Amino acid sequence: MWNLLDGGEVFPSDVTSEPDRVAPVLPLFGQEVVEDDETLLGWQERALCAQTDPEAFFPEKGGSTREAKKVCASCEVRSECLDYALENDERFGIWGGLSERERRKLKRRAV
Repeated sequence: MWNLLDGGEVFPSDVTSEPDRVAPVLPLFGQEVVEDDETLLGWQERALCAQTDPEAFFPEKGGSTREAKKVCASCEVRSECLDYALENDERFGIWGGLSERERRKLKRRAV
């Protein structure tokens, strides 16, 4: 098999004689590889919404956001969630305890 990776890395299929060796993961879109325990999206693993019904966080137009916001209110990663939604221009759902409309208002006030 062709080895197209720089620096002599190998493909997972090339690693047959060393079962404990793990092939390197290449960063996507120029992102740096995070070496510490906390990955870029590690906060999502601690988010309370990951343990509840996702439909509550994406209500139909005009639907209630009360249940989702109640979960967000006691979530330890609420600020990370809101930061992520603002940085990535999330247009749907409840993120960090705010609806799309509330996040737009927040962004307008910040500018």
